[in-house]
Amino acid sequence: MRIAVLGTGSVGRALAARFAELGHQVVIGTREPEVTVADGPFAAWAAAHAGVGLATFEDSTQGAEVVVNACAGAVTLVVLARVGPERLAGKVLLDISNPLDHSAGFPPTLSVKDTDSLGEQVQRAFPAARVVKSLNTMNAALMARPTTLAEPTTVFVSGDDAAAKATVTALLTELGHADVLDLGDISTARGPEMYLPLWLRTLGALGTAEFNIKVVR
Repeated sequence: MRIAVLGTGSVGRALAARFAELGHQVVIGTREPEVTVADGPFAAWAAAHAGVGLATFEDSTQGAEVVVNACAGAVTLVVLARVGPERLAGKVLLDISNPLDHSAGFPPTLSVKDTDSLGEQVQRAFPAARVVKSLNTMNAALMARPTTLAEPTTVFVSGDDAAAKATVTALLTELGHADVLDLGDISTARGPEMYLPLWLRTLGALGTAEFNIKVVR
């Protein structure tokens, strides 16, 4: 499958590397590729993952079947607007961002909650895209390799398009997620996004981000 991953941070790199390892054709999207390749940490990562391409946000999505938004929540709509609605039309858009507001320091608050979600905002802004919210309830390492934990945990999916959710569920299963729970339409993304305050407090209590939740039923 052809996958574009928007964002060169730890989340984007972790997922791009894992998807490439699984045999997918992967391109990472960035604002200025020439600046990105000059960055020491990214350059070292790229050298170890030569099979992953690098292009502008716009060019990375050309021919992609799935677009992964691995950008920070605060810039998600800006980056997707740069890609353009015409390039996202008809594509599965896996949104893993969170609406974290760091303006008042740590811990961050949520810029949208209760009656809306960032996932819904993305779907409204790009109605022809097939938005699926998932993977936003764990850290980058567990997104890519959930089997590093001692037992299977739960990952959620939300979206209006059943076929898009099936595509994302298949990718999640490839990554190693054994329990994929479909919450329903895109409005159900509010729940996983509002879990972030609890995730942050759990991080503080455990002193590690290597954890996830499991829905026992």
